[in-house]
Amino acid sequence: MNTIQPKEVEQKLNQGENLNIIDVREDEEVAEGMIPGAQHIKLGTIEEHASELDSSKSYIMVCRSGGRSGKAYQILEQKGFDVTNMEGGMMSWEGPTK
Repeated sequence: MNTIQPKEVEQKLNQGENLNIIDVREDEEVAEGMIPGAQHIKLGTIEEHASELDSSKSYIMVCRSGGRSGKAYQILEQKGFDVTNMEGGMMSWEGPTK
């Protein structure tokens, strides 16, 4: 499994990189704050929304602690997507949220 540290994601965003971040948490979790620019697709709906994603792009999967995003990673990887899991999830995120 490809992984990235939350600090690396924050640095890339601060350097102006355009990242495709998918937050797979539930609505009430996302309401508490998510990474600016992230797209919210709940884990339970990731399979049906996969067709809306661009297979030529890379995606960073995020959840609360890294478990659910790991499941989303596996689903999208099996469909041929280039995915990376953010280790520690939002519990390890120290950057800004929206």
